[in-house]
Amino acid sequence: MKALIAMSGGVDSSVAALLMKDHERIGCTMRLYDGDAQIVERENSCCSLDDVEDARAVCRRMGFPYHVFNFKDDFEKKIIKKFVDSYRCGRTPNPCIDCNRYMKFDKLFDRARELGCDVVVTGHYARIEEENGRYVLKKAVDPTKDQSYVLYSLTQEQLGHVRFPLGGLTKNEVRRIAQENGFVNASKPDSQDICFVPDGDYAGFIERYSGAMETGDFLTTDGRVLGRHKGIAHYTIGQRKHLGISVGAPIYVVGINAADNTVILGSESELFRTVAAVDDFNWISGQVPDQSIRCKAKTRYRQKEQPATATVNDDGTVTLVFDEPIRAITPGQAAVLYDGDVVLGGGVIVG
Repeated sequence: MKALIAMSGGVDSSVAALLMKDHERIGCTMRLYDGDAQIVERENSCCSLDDVEDARAVCRRMGFPYHVFNFKDDFEKKIIKKFVDSYRCGRTPNPCIDCNRYMKFDKLFDRARELGCDVVVTGHYARIEEENGRYVLKKAVDPTKDQSYVLYSLTQEQLGHVRFPLGGLTKNEVRRIAQENGFVNASKPDSQDICFVPDGDYAGFIERYSGAMETGDFLTTDGRVLGRHKGIAHYTIGQRKHLGISVGAPIYVVGINAADNTVILGSESELFRTVAAVDDFNWISGQVPDQSIRCKAKTRYRQKEQPATATVNDDGTVTLVFDEPIRAITPGQAAVLYDGDVVLGGGVIVG
């Protein structure tokens, strides 16, 4: 079998490539963004020129070909533009989820088919198993590295042609394998930043990309004006810092209304609610439940999943009702459902 291996230049994808040695291997890096002058200065960001050279060196050491694929136009249209538009509409997106969905498991799949590859391999920490004739996506063995949350959009067709060799390993085991094999990136830090916003200044990037934002009112939940905000893309649900408002008690962003360009402020208790509306939902099994199901769900990547009931509505959206109130359920983020270690599916929070 032939495997196309997504190589980020980091230790995870390099070890994933090593573990696929029983396949004919082709390594590749997706060229997604032109901001190398900014990116290369930050060693905890991905997609730099140094990353490409590290990936190339690992492939050379293992003796298989390596390519760089230019997907910059698609990345700009499907990831960056969506990121900017979401923030300007008062949502807080997760571009890494979209990158997996539209780049790694869409564009890269197309390239794999062109090269005659049977599978696409990545360094994600998650597991794929086959049960009763269907593929199941499961959490990684290492709970500190589990990335199943960002993979909820995978379909049965994709799962049949994806390999996650690291799903059964811990991060320490992966680094040890890299050191034992003399990889140049064995001790390289994990990437943490969004590649096209390497300094973490989302609002600054959005203004450079699409122009200055309109200021508006900070309002209380009962409609009183507390001051002026800098533009809604500067804020997210649950935010407390950098508001520039003093009311004598802690105050948080509890809502964003893009229609009238207002940011709603309130107490921390007003951040908690039990219901989330979820759209663009993908059921990994391919089978949509015909009745409400009990599950656990998480509404942010680093959040611990919480007991909930999920109900599919007539329009395909899902209503999540949590047993206990959840803090800062945020439109634009993903809600992902679990049954133990199994990922049932997920979608985008819209309310």
